[in-house]
Amino acid sequence: MLRSLDIRDMLLIDRLELTFGPGLNVLTGETGAGKSILLDCLGFVLGWRGRADLVRAGAAQGEVTAVFDLPSDHPARAVLDEAGIEAGDELILRRINGGDGRKTGWVNDRRVSGEVLRQLSDLLVELHGQHDDRGLLNPRGHRALLDAFAGVDLAPTRRTWAARREARAAMAEAQAALEAAKKEEDFLRHAVKELGDLAPESGEEVALDVARRSMQAAERIRGDVARALQMIGPEGAEGAMLDANRWLEGASDRAEGRLDAPIEALGRALVELGEAASGVETALAALDFDPHALEQTEERLFALRALARKHDVLPDDLAGLADELRDRLGRIDAGEERIAALRRAVTDADAGYDAAAAALTATRSKAAGQLDKAVSAELAPLKMERAVFETLVSEAEPGPDGRDAVAFTVATNPGAPAGPLDKIASGGELSRFLLALKVCLARGNDALVLIFDEIDRGVGGATADAVGRRLAKLAHDTQVLVVTHSPQVAALGAHHFQVAKSVTKGMTTSRVAALDDEARINEIARMLAGDKVSDAAVEAARALLAG
Repeated sequence: MLRSLDIRDMLLIDRLELTFGPGLNVLTGETGAGKSILLDCLGFVLGWRGRADLVRAGAAQGEVTAVFDLPSDHPARAVLDEAGIEAGDELILRRINGGDGRKTGWVNDRRVSGEVLRQLSDLLVELHGQHDDRGLLNPRGHRALLDAFAGVDLAPTRRTWAARREARAAMAEAQAALEAAKKEEDFLRHAVKELGDLAPESGEEVALDVARRSMQAAERIRGDVARALQMIGPEGAEGAMLDANRWLEGASDRAEGRLDAPIEALGRALVELGEAASGVETALAALDFDPHALEQTEERLFALRALARKHDVLPDDLAGLADELRDRLGRIDAGEERIAALRRAVTDADAGYDAAAAALTATRSKAAGQLDKAVSAELAPLKMERAVFETLVSEAEPGPDGRDAVAFTVATNPGAPAGPLDKIASGGELSRFLLALKVCLARGNDALVLIFDEIDRGVGGATADAVGRRLAKLAHDTQVLVVTHSPQVAALGAHHFQVAKSVTKGMTTSRVAALDDEARINEIARMLAGDKVSDAAVEAARALLAG
């Protein structure tokens, strides 16, 4: 509920403090007295985009403060939480318009942007009038209004839409990955075969290099070792030493012992020479290799190194690369199966969404008929029993909230073509259509303050009385503010404010006063009779107030 509105130096208002009450609050006054100024000021503090020249002439700045009661379950608390603003039992909005046009806003003494004010505005106040493009006349909001009327639960459809979107995204991602993989399929198959044929092993390159170097070294020294063995063998040093030993032993009997020591030394040398020959023979045997083995070793070593260069990896990493490429090739081979499984998942998700959306369409279609009947029932007392209101539910692009477009249409006379509210109805008719709609749609919604700006324009007599009674009916569940020229509407208000204009020292100002019972009789009499209030008008005013 809007509890109070404090305005300073805005337009024609120098200082104004208003306290509103629950139920129906009516604002009356002569044309041009400044009733719309109050709405301009309220819209300003709520962050609405409106006229720029709001500061009163001669003032340095203008300021508006609005105080709202804030129940514990009010949806505006979510906006306050997100903005980091502490919320109590009341919500205080304050906004200043500087003389230079700059605007600054506060919520509960916390500075905020105009966007935060507008978010709160959507949850605090709803304005209706002949040029209302924020509410019922905006076709983009008709589906949400119908859903609210029907009490629709959108969660199942939104869940199936999310599942559908995820399934389609997964399939698209898998298809893209498969297409990318297929572009290198020929390379993968060739590389996997090449690596499979070679069958590289980790550590193999080092072992092959050591074996190759060993065989190459053996090839270089074997000739020298063989020649050395020949030189110390029977045909070389050993044979010569044996001959020398035989000659010395044959001469030792005649040498009187002088050859004994040399013969013994020569015997020891023959033993050492034999051991040397045996070692050289062993070494020569170890240096024996198959030249074909060296060729095979070199071929495999060079093949490993060439394949490593080709794939830009180390030779020891070829075995791991082979496993990786085989895995990638396996994914290609299994890709079609995965795509088929994902396609089935998409089909299932589509079916789930289609079922939820179809159920939602059925609910909306049924609710549309109920809303049409409810609005028609409200139109009859408003003297529009010949008008036809129809809620059209048509197919639209699928989305998280279903695949329905909803539009409110009217035909003001039987046989006349139906069309959008703001295109078909005249000013007075439009006001009554909006009121009938609001009466039907606002049931149980007491979070919003409803404001009607001259919604009774163009009607009078019994019709104006019916308008007033519908406004009063709305006010049973929520606070309603109405700017009116109709005495029938004004008489039904629970709280009555009069807007008047005065000129003091060449300065025009607007004043607003809360009316007591006597003043209210006089104001309604003025609305009935005009400038000259007669006794009959006063009696008529008393009769209206008496109901």
